Amino acid sequence: MKCLTAVLAAMLLLARAEASHALVRITDDRGGQIGRYVDRYEKLRASGHAIVIDGLCASACTIVLGTIPYNKICVTPNAEFAFHAAWDLGRRGRVIPNPEATRELFSMYPSQVQRWIASRGGLSARTIFLRGRQLAAMYPACYGGTQAATTRRIEGSALGNPGRRERPPGAALLPR
Repeated sequence: MKCLTAVLAAMLLLARAEASHALVRITDDRGGQIGRYVDRYEKLRASGHAIVIDGLCASACTIVLGTIPYNKICVTPNAEFAFHAAWDLGRRGRVIPNPEATRELFSMYPSQVQRWIASRGGLSARTIFLRGRQLAAMYPACYGGTQAATTRRIEGSALGNPGRRERPPGAALLPR
């Protein structure tokens, strides 16, 4: 019985160690509703998973930078973030800027990202891209160990069906 208990304890410890080294890879996420991304990233933060940005992370996806701890994010040479102001859908599907949600979104970002956005005129209807050297100066590069760990790949469709986005009235959305 003691042997069985020891084996089970060792298996639990190994499972916990493996889970703490799991990675979530973001490769092609065009965004969506702000609230859904906040909820998703809070769950990922609680899981302790590291996040690898390995492609486009646009719109609400960029909330990852303010939700996941800095030491749990790395970027590959393919990484790019696309930022713009929040908006709602009005009558007949018209886009209506949402200044309050835009301020909230901006406040979620770390100070270095806020400074970068501000230096480019702030969040507006125009999309601005953070990539290359500028991104590499802000976030650590992903190296060797990121390939060896267990990876769960997340693309836009894995975070929710981008073709079918629910749009409740008054819910801030970010364009794709």
